[in-house]
Amino acid sequence: MSENRVVQGRMVTAEKLAELVEGDAVMEVDSIEEADEECPECAGNVLQVVYMPSVTELVTGWKCQDCDWSEADRD
Repeated sequence: MSENRVVQGRMVTAEKLAELVEGDAVMEVDSIEEADEECPECAGNVLQVVYMPSVTELVTGWKCQDCDWSEADRD
């Protein structure tokens, strides 16, 4: 996937965005898109990324484009 986005002033790939949310390397990135919400910390734009950190797991993560906030849909 070759979609690049600006996050905190740096151009990142979808895979790098998933790694920022996960805090570790990921196996595969499924999709990246603008989330229909704003950051709860700074009201900035939020990106949504769907990725696989392992063979058995599919995770949706969210990352603010302007600050350090991120979240994933698992514990």
